[in-house]
Amino acid sequence: MADPSFPAFYRVISRAHHREWTDVPPGERRAGMALVEAVEQALRSLLPESKINLASFGNVVAHVHWHVMARFAWDSHFPQPLWGLAQREADAARLESLARLLPTLDQAVREAATRAVASPGA
Repeated sequence: MADPSFPAFYRVISRAHHREWTDVPPGERRAGMALVEAVEQALRSLLPESKINLASFGNVVAHVHWHVMARFAWDSHFPQPLWGLAQREADAARLESLARLLPTLDQAVREAATRAVASPGA
C-alpha cells in the first residue's frame, strides 16, 4: 500500500474472488498463507524492531485479502490499530527513514513471495 503514514504496510490479495476465507479451496488457502508468512518474514528480517500485525478484513471489500503491517512503538497509532485513533503526532524523521528502506523492503517481499509460490508446500 502507498500510505506515507504507514510505509511498511503490505496486502496479499486473492486473485480469484472469494468472499470468505473458508470459500477458498484448501490448496489455495495453504498457498495464500505461505505468501502471508513470506511477507511477514521479509519484514521481520529487515525491521527487527517492529511488531508485525496480520489482519483479514472485508467489511468494505468482500474479497479475501490479508494486511501485513510492520508496527513500531513510535508510530502515530501504536498501540491502537492503524484503523483506530492516532495516539500522537507522526514522527516525520522516522517515517522518512523507513520510507528510504521501501525499495529494499519491496524487493525482499517480492523475492520471498516468489520463493513461497515456487514451493508452496515447503
